[in-house]
Amino acid sequence: MLALSPVDRESCAQGLVDAARASFSTDQPHLALAELTSWKETATAVAAGLGSADLEWLDEDETVARP
Repeated sequence: MLALSPVDRESCAQGLVDAARASFSTDQPHLALAELTSWKETATAVAAGLGSADLEWLDEDETVARP
């Protein structure tokens, strides 16, 4: 999780606590596991440099044909 920014680390910690509380109160452990997996994958992507790429957006007037 060290790949995350300090703000994202705080958000991650709060999200995990909230998900754990929801999991324990509803007896649904998958809620906490899904939150943990989501943050882990986000940190992995950031560590791989995928979060800093400039995006190229399509113009709103441009239509794309369906495959």
